[in-house]
Amino acid sequence: VILGLASSGLHSNGFSLVRKVVETQGLDWRAPAPFDPDKELGGALLEPTRIYVKSCLSAIRAGGVHALAHITGGGLIENIPRVLPDGLAAGLDASSWDEPAVFGWLAEAGGIARHEMYRTFNCGVGMAVIVAPEAADTLTGIFADSGETVSRIGRIAARGDGPAVTVEAAE
Repeated sequence: VILGLASSGLHSNGFSLVRKVVETQGLDWRAPAPFDPDKELGGALLEPTRIYVKSCLSAIRAGGVHALAHITGGGLIENIPRVLPDGLAAGLDASSWDEPAVFGWLAEAGGIARHEMYRTFNCGVGMAVIVAPEAADTLTGIFADSGETVSRIGRIAARGDGPAVTVEAAE
């Protein structure tokens, strides 16, 4: 089972592309964010990165955690395979987690295809936690008790000839 811990936003990744979108749209960094009018664009895009150390340590101590993939540059598509043994693949269901509005805005305003979004950004999942199926409920509770927003986002299966990560329900 793959659990996803919610991100707080962009987590400092993909900013060359973000700057290009902002410039192309002719936006002012101090103007209201198109995806969150209560915040300035610059501040909304620079939301501090969430730190997962305490919650992940609690989960590891409980047992059943097989791997942790911090979703940094390379997004979901490139980071999850780094923790998978050869022959295994991750199947993700994008409808299983809440994607912050900033990612939808970037995709639309920048004309960025969904696959490219998943390869560049965390799209709302800051940490992917691969866990034993029998430990998933307990670990979900531990993460929630630690203040994380946690979702079951996918599962691990034999890879075959396909890609290391697939994302279903992607528009």
